[in-house]
Amino acid sequence: MVVPGFVFGLVLQLLLLANTSAGSFRFASYINDYMVLQKEPSGAVIWGYGVSGATVTVTLCQGQTAIMKKVTSVQAHSNSWTVVLDPMRPGGPYELTAQQTFERMNFTLRVQNVLFGDVWLCSGQSNMQMTVSQIVNATSELLNTAAYQSVRILSVSLSQAEEELEDLRKVDLPWSKPTSENLGHGDFEYMSAVCWLFGRHLYDTLQYPIGLISSSWGGTPIEAWSSGRSLKACGVSRQGFLPSDFVTGPSKHSVLWNAMIHPLHNMTLKGVIWYQGESNVNLNRDLYNCTFPALIEDWRQTFHRGSQGQTERFFPFGFVQLSSYLSGATSDDGFPEIRWHQTADFGSVPNVMMPRTFMAVAMDLCDRDSPFGSIHPRDKQTVAYRLHLGARAVAYGEKLTFQGPVPQKIELLASQGLLNLTYSQEIQVQRQDNETFEISCCSDHWCKWLPAPVDTFSTWTLALNIKSCPGTVAAVRYAWTTWPCEYKQCALYHPTSALPAPPFTAVITDRASGSNSKQGC
Repeated sequence: MVVPGFVFGLVLQLLLLANTSAGSFRFASYINDYMVLQKEPSGAVIWGYGVSGATVTVTLCQGQTAIMKKVTSVQAHSNSWTVVLDPMRPGGPYELTAQQTFERMNFTLRVQNVLFGDVWLCSGQSNMQMTVSQIVNATSELLNTAAYQSVRILSVSLSQAEEELEDLRKVDLPWSKPTSENLGHGDFEYMSAVCWLFGRHLYDTLQYPIGLISSSWGGTPIEAWSSGRSLKACGVSRQGFLPSDFVTGPSKHSVLWNAMIHPLHNMTLKGVIWYQGESNVNLNRDLYNCTFPALIEDWRQTFHRGSQGQTERFFPFGFVQLSSYLSGATSDDGFPEIRWHQTADFGSVPNVMMPRTFMAVAMDLCDRDSPFGSIHPRDKQTVAYRLHLGARAVAYGEKLTFQGPVPQKIELLASQGLLNLTYSQEIQVQRQDNETFEISCCSDHWCKWLPAPVDTFSTWTLALNIKSCPGTVAAVRYAWTTWPCEYKQCALYHPTSALPAPPFTAVITDRASGSNSKQGC
C-alpha cells in the first residue's frame, strides 16, 4: 500500500527539481531576439547557464528546417554550457533554440529573428556615449532608420565590479531594431551615435547585417577599462590621482573592464571601435602610450580565447583621436600629448606597436557652441565616416585612402633657412599661418618652441621658414595645441579624401648634414 504522504513528498521533490532546472536554464544576458551573430569565416559562440550535468542541444532553424544542431553538456564547475556554431553566410532571419535535458525533463529556450553579419563593439567615455539626439541634424538622423533594419543595436548598462564577471548584470537595451526612440532615448543614454553611424556606413558599403554593441561610460579613464594584467605591464601604480574635471565617472582600476567588457569575451566579434582619452589628460598621461596599446593587446587576447579562437587574434581596432577643447590653456594642458600617445608616439596607425588599428582624426571638428560643452563636439557624422574608412581598409582590405598625410622625410636645409618636409601622400595646404608649424630652437643648452611659417609648398612637399631661430633647430611639430584650428579649417588635408593630416612631433637627428629626422620625441 502506498502511503499518501510519501507520494505527496515525491511529487513535491519532482516539482522543485523541475522549477530549479527551468529557472537555472537560460542564455547569456546578451542573447535575445533580433540579435546579430558573427558570420563566416568565424563561428558564432552561443552559451548560457543550466543544471550541472544536463545535456543541452542547440538548433538553428530557418522556417521549419533545421540548419544545424550542436550538443553539449553543462559544466559542473561553472554551471555553464557553450557551443560554437558552424560558420554561416550573412543573412537571415533564423530561429535559435536551446533544449536542456535533465532527469527525463526537457526545457526549451527560443530566440527569434536572428541575423548573421559582422558584430562590432563600441566603447569609451562620453564622446562615444553621446546619443543621436545630441548630435547635429538630430531630427533627420533619428528618422533615418527604415533602410537600416538589419543594423541591430544593443546597449550595456552602466555597471562596476571588483572581479571579472562572466555575464552582464543587465543591459539597458537588448538587441533591437533601430528606432528614433532607442537611438535618441536621452542624453548619454542607450545607443552611441558614433557606434550607430559607423555601423550605418558599414551597412551601406557591405549590404549585409551589422550588429552594434555600445558599452561606454562618460568621464572614465583608461585604467577603469583595463585589466589588472595590462595595467601591471605598464607599471601603473595603485595610488590615487589628482582631482580632474575630466574624471567624473568610475576611475578605480579595472572596474569597467570587469563589469562591462569581460562579460562579453565569449562573443565572436569582428572588431572594436574606441573613443576615450580626455579623462587621462591629468591622470597617468605619460603612460598612455603604453596603457592604450596594452589595452588593445589584452582585449584581443581575451576575446580570442573567450570565443574559443573564433574572434580573430588581431581583430581590427579603430579609435578616435581626441578633438579640440576650448580650455583657454596653452599646449601644456595635455591634449596634444594624449593625441600623440594614442598612436604609441608614432603619429599614425597602424604601426609596429599597434598592428591592425585605424584612427579617425578629429582635431578639426571643434564645436564652440555645443550645449554639452566644447569637449563634446556634435559632428559625430564626420567622426563615424572617417572611422568607417579605416575599417574598410584595415578590416575589409579595401584599397582606399583612410588617413591624412604624414611626413615621410624631413631635411634641414640650414644654409637656406628652410626645413623641408616630404609627405607620404599628396597634400593640400588649406591655410597658411605662423602658428601651426613650430620648431624647437636651441642655444646654450636651452630650447624654445618658435613659429615656423610655411615658405613654399608643392603636391608632396612643403618648406618651413626657420630663419627666426638664431641657434640650432632640434625638432619640429605640427598642430600641437588643444585647439589647432576652426571647424574643418586645419592647415593640411589630403586633397581628394578631405582627411586632415594628424598632429606630429619629430626630432631632427642630424642637424649638421640635414639628413632624415626621426619622428617622435
